[in-house]
Amino acid sequence: MSEANSNGGSRNFFLLWLGQAVSMFGSSLTAFTLGVWVFRRTGSATKFSLIAVSATLPPMLVAPFAGVAADRWDRRRVMVLANLGAALTSMGLLLAALLAPERLEVWHIYVVVALNAACNALLMPAYQSSVPMLVPRDQLGRANGLFELGDHLARVGAPLLAGVVLAVIKLGGIVLVDFATFLFAILTLLLIHIPRPEASATGRAAGGGSVLRQAAFGWRYIVERPGLLGLLAFFTLLNLLLYVALVLMTPLVLSFASAAELGLVLGVGGAGGILGGMLMSAWGGTREKMRVILGLAPVLGLGLLVIGLRPSLALVTSGYFAFFLVIPILNASNFAIWQAKVEPDVQGRVLAMRRLIVQASAPLAFLAAGPLADYVFKPLLLPGGPLAGSVGRVIGVGPGRGIGLVFILMGCLLILSSAAAYLFPHLRRVERELPDALPNRAPAGA
Repeated sequence: MSEANSNGGSRNFFLLWLGQAVSMFGSSLTAFTLGVWVFRRTGSATKFSLIAVSATLPPMLVAPFAGVAADRWDRRRVMVLANLGAALTSMGLLLAALLAPERLEVWHIYVVVALNAACNALLMPAYQSSVPMLVPRDQLGRANGLFELGDHLARVGAPLLAGVVLAVIKLGGIVLVDFATFLFAILTLLLIHIPRPEASATGRAAGGGSVLRQAAFGWRYIVERPGLLGLLAFFTLLNLLLYVALVLMTPLVLSFASAAELGLVLGVGGAGGILGGMLMSAWGGTREKMRVILGLAPVLGLGLLVIGLRPSLALVTSGYFAFFLVIPILNASNFAIWQAKVEPDVQGRVLAMRRLIVQASAPLAFLAAGPLADYVFKPLLLPGGPLAGSVGRVIGVGPGRGIGLVFILMGCLLILSSAAAYLFPHLRRVERELPDALPNRAPAGA
């Protein structure tokens, strides 16, 4: 590979990442603002929580077909189409907010959120499967670390910025900023070239067939490779515990601390995520990414355990920081394995199926976390409860201690799952058992 091609690939990847990171920030800005608008308008926690449901379900329906589109069509065009669809959706909301704000209803917000989520689901397989077409195999860890950095910057920075500027530019102004970020993402896509992957034996064997058959190919591919199936199962569990932690962190902290102290905890956790993304983008991980995953996953479990141990702001903050510090490193290492081991011409379908299964844990966590905490674990650690005289002597009794027990059990489950993953040879040796699907260089013409 010539130096010119290498530099061109790096430039193309940076522009791709920059455009999508800016777009991601704009989307997070709008999502936070819409949540505030719905809660202020209705005062209903249920209607507020339905925003999360609206953002979760459409991607599950779109993802398999988005993978087919990423493999069949030009991936750059798929991403342009996805950003254009999201921009038009934002424009519709912008016009409604500016021209007829009194007619804007809550159900309009649900529709907008659902459509934007569907567009993002169309974009992600094309985006993730484009990365290995632009960077060498040994740089995938750093490239995915940058993705994680952009994601956590959006999660932390967007709410902070929205809280500052919402009173000044209102909902219409926020949506206008989001619309501009989509246009920026489209512009960066128009400035780059993403090589089409060469046809592989696996891709040719998959054949054509109906869209449904092609969508199901991603699942068949994973099942036929025990190491990838084990990796998928492990990260599905990790994602489930992550969402439960996100749902229960606020009631846990507010059971013994103020709203301002809750903001401090969430801010420190967000800073941990940003730092983890920065570390991974600079380091890139070890040559064998499974060593990073199996070595750091217990730290994730330890963070959860520390959070639930006592009603202490110092303990909860340190555990939350450690939890989010590790997540970007684990995610980037995970993506690097999939991108290196799955043939480029079928990556769209495989990564889309992986994303569908992992994210299916989100609605389960949203629906189960609250009732489990309120009706199962809370009574156990109330004064005079069944566990008050045993477990309660260690972690305390009273408000929030049932949720604390949930965190401790999740931490122990993750530590035990990490040990079980290590004992599963196909997972532990997945990088050695599966041949590399990529040369250690960016494709020619990048």
